[in-house]
Amino acid sequence: MTTVSSSTTNSSSGTASSSTSSSASTSASSASSVYNTFLLMLTTQLQNQDPLNPTDTTSFTQEMIGLASVEQQVDTNTDLTGIQSSLSTLTSTNGVGYIGKTVVATGDTENVTSGGTGTWHYDLGSTAKSNSLSITNSSGTTVWTGSGDTASGNHTLSWNGTDSSGNPVSTGDYTLTVNALDSSSNAVSTTTSIVGAVNGVDSSSGSTILTVGDVSVPLSNVTGFSS
Repeated sequence: MTTVSSSTTNSSSGTASSSTSSSASTSASSASSVYNTFLLMLTTQLQNQDPLNPTDTTSFTQEMIGLASVEQQVDTNTDLTGIQSSLSTLTSTNGVGYIGKTVVATGDTENVTSGGTGTWHYDLGSTAKSNSLSITNSSGTTVWTGSGDTASGNHTLSWNGTDSSGNPVSTGDYTLTVNALDSSSNAVSTTTSIVGAVNGVDSSSGSTILTVGDVSVPLSNVTGFSS
């Protein structure tokens, strides 16, 4: 008989974020182009002014103030580009700190090795009359079904990696589906989270992605972790 335990659990929460410097770089380039155009127009005006009717002092002063303002914007946007780049590097470094740690992250698919176990958390938004749990493999075939907790709140499903007949499943990705219904047979709102050790980090896309088994998990999905 398949051995599965389901119990209430709590996890500590954490937050993470990621950023990219592309928007700041584009803004800096645009401001620089405006500055060069402004400077060209001003010098052309000075070169071609009528010596007997030179540019009005007040107007020229306003133009110089405008030029200084654009130059300041160029410098500001250049600084922002550097800050964004630094934040991106910091985010990647923070992601590396998760390697080797066990995380809890929003999601329903977990990598399970042959002979290993799988652990999911699921949260019921309200009390259910019935709760049917099922686990499918990467091909969509159901390998295990069982009953889950019906009380409102957080619960844990610990699966021992065997199908409904007690046979060990092969290594792969497995997805938990929670079908909780209330007394009127209406679906109860459910949030599912996976639990696993982080073995890799990828920030090449501008966002930090953790690898849990062979499942990609955005850092923003992480809700808790432990050593």
